[in-house]
Amino acid sequence: MAAGHHHRSIVWQVTAIAEDYSHCEFLIRLPGYCPMPAFRDAIDVPLVVRRLHKPREEVRRELGISEDVKIVILNFGGQVCGASESMDLPPNFVKLAKDTYTPDVIAASDCMLGKIGYGTVSEALAFRIPFVFVRRDYFNEEPFLRNMLEFYQAGVEMIRRDLLTGHWSPYLERAISLKPCYEGGINGGEVAARILQDTASGKNYTSDKLSGARRLRDAIVLGYQLQRVPGRDLSIPDWYANAENELGLRTGSPTAEINDNSFLVHSYPEDFEILHGDVLGLSDTGSFLKSLSELDVVPDSGKSTEKRQIRERKAAGRLFNWEEDIIVARAPGRLDVMGGIADYSGSLVLQMPTREACHVAVQKIHPTKQKLWKHAQARQNAKGQGPTPVLQIVSYGSELSNRGPTFDMDLSDFMDGEQPMSYEKARSYFAQDPSQRWAAYIAGTILVLMKELGIRFENSISMLVSSAVPEGKGVSSSASVEVATMSAIAAAHVGAPCGVMDQMTSACGEANKLLAMVCQPAEVLGLVDIPSYVRFWGIDSGIRHSVGGADYGSVRIGAFMGRKIIKSVASDLLSQSCANGVTSDDLEEDGIELLETEASLDYLCNLSPHRYEALYVKRLPETMLGETFLEKYTDHSDPVTVIDKKRNYGLRAATRHPIYENFESSACGLGSDGTDRLVQLVQEMQHSKISRSAEGTLYGAKITGGGSGGTVCVVGRNCLRSSEQILQIQKKYKGATGYLPIIFEGSSPGAGKFGHLRIRRRAACSQSKSDLFP
Repeated sequence: MAAGHHHRSIVWQVTAIAEDYSHCEFLIRLPGYCPMPAFRDAIDVPLVVRRLHKPREEVRRELGISEDVKIVILNFGGQVCGASESMDLPPNFVKLAKDTYTPDVIAASDCMLGKIGYGTVSEALAFRIPFVFVRRDYFNEEPFLRNMLEFYQAGVEMIRRDLLTGHWSPYLERAISLKPCYEGGINGGEVAARILQDTASGKNYTSDKLSGARRLRDAIVLGYQLQRVPGRDLSIPDWYANAENELGLRTGSPTAEINDNSFLVHSYPEDFEILHGDVLGLSDTGSFLKSLSELDVVPDSGKSTEKRQIRERKAAGRLFNWEEDIIVARAPGRLDVMGGIADYSGSLVLQMPTREACHVAVQKIHPTKQKLWKHAQARQNAKGQGPTPVLQIVSYGSELSNRGPTFDMDLSDFMDGEQPMSYEKARSYFAQDPSQRWAAYIAGTILVLMKELGIRFENSISMLVSSAVPEGKGVSSSASVEVATMSAIAAAHVGAPCGVMDQMTSACGEANKLLAMVCQPAEVLGLVDIPSYVRFWGIDSGIRHSVGGADYGSVRIGAFMGRKIIKSVASDLLSQSCANGVTSDDLEEDGIELLETEASLDYLCNLSPHRYEALYVKRLPETMLGETFLEKYTDHSDPVTVIDKKRNYGLRAATRHPIYENFESSACGLGSDGTDRLVQLVQEMQHSKISRSAEGTLYGAKITGGGSGGTVCVVGRNCLRSSEQILQIQKKYKGATGYLPIIFEGSSPGAGKFGHLRIRRRAACSQSKSDLFP
């Protein structure tokens, strides 16, 4: 079925995958997987891959497709029925026979498109076929599979909306430019079977060091990992936090109370002398300094824990010159207690900085003293010039997200002639490689300082980023990275911190206080003490939140459209009043002055609900096509969003929400199945007999930040019963979805309160360390 683009055919995969590897009972660790703490000595096996029956040339010949034609196979695994016999396929689609052996077609294709799963990933890697994939909510294996695809240069993530609307070309073009490089084994099934057989016959694969005490300790660590229950985790021993840090799971213990004495860090690693600043007793900062002090320790190749960190650890080991000062900054995430969704419409917001935070270490180094990574050195050599300033960044935790662990660029790339490049060009620069887009949040702060303050960077910059703020949960992981980075860069190069909603909370918030701010554009009203009888929790829905997502953007555009229409209606009413000779004396309170104000309305939150209901709601359409709006109103006056002419936008709901947000909750289309379910569970808990007999412990819940997934904020009484109810909600949600939510609880100081640390390696310690790179 050849038509349309003559250079590309698409193979529609409709056969079910015969082998199901999801029921393996043996304990193995596949390439790229990070085992649970209780199974640190898991046995590595190669990929489990089905063998090929036919060579690539024979399969393509049978399909009637020549070698000069690119083939994409759609593979969604499982019991996929695909197109029915009577269905007409789009041009250039080919339906396979039901008895087609899928691995043969995969190996004969140039690219694969489908949902991420172990079978598809393993066969894509084994046959070196680029894989364009979409994410799967509540799928626990996804982070490790993405990590494998990124590591072996074989994966491109596709936004689900682009999959459904057929916007495939950019992803496919990016995919076919990749060169997958997996060279490992593919006989994992045979290896695992042999392990099982040998174990059954009495052979012991465990190492000699696995004593009963060690196994008991690991089981306890696993138990804490699985529970993480507010109210029951205050006596977790110090070695638990150390075990987490050893595994590189998070910067600090997610269960540690900042103000709990059992977790205070009363000292910092002796390797460093703190020349400026104070650790403030923060355990996660102490852990981060400890990780810094161990960067140049030669890894023990016999330790399995090193295998999981080898890429990030090796890259980070080359970052710093230990004879120079290092700047460390810290910024927490934030829990949106009130007003967050309407911040761009001028709302009053109340925000609490979370216990989880991001740490950034920065060092400015003379180009001649910087240890460049091999490819960065090769890039400079190719330019035929001497050492020039280079930015090198290592971001810990890349296995938990679809991104590369490192980023580097020549700082001269920020220049466009004699001036720094525009922000628009910078966005295009960082969008070239999806696995490197994360670097825009970090490197972008350098461009901001260049453009806004006229700073020029003559030295190289090395940065290490380590964040315990989970990504995609709606708790401002990106804002914490931005604020921590800006604080560190400014301290290193400017000498003082540079001075919305998310960033302001991360920068200006204080532990156990709410930051009150009116977003017009960012007026800080002050700090509000949280009453001793009130407590806040965040419960993660497991559905990834993104402020760049289609839902958030369409609601924002709808709100700005509504504001533009309201201003236009007010102008018309004002003109009619003046034409008819009506004066303010004739209009009681709703006079000409109000119409004048509304004709120049700056923020929707400044329009009162009664004025909205009386004059404007009936004049606002429920929805409007983007093209229709642009023809009548030209633009929507929002510099950060673009109206799609062919899209219908919900105007009335998006406009109503910021007007009523501070008075009551209202629906604006930013909910999700997960967050709605969590709010419902809180409501059910409120109305239960036990809760009523206890005079109520949970008061309510709402989505935080931009919605469309992410986290809900729960407010309740500060008592043990509330913590128990949060635990019950956590378990019920897991029972309904299969996903165990992360619980956010506790608070910590903002970046402004923390300031920055200036540290230097003590000479004796530096000399005693083994040098990884002599």
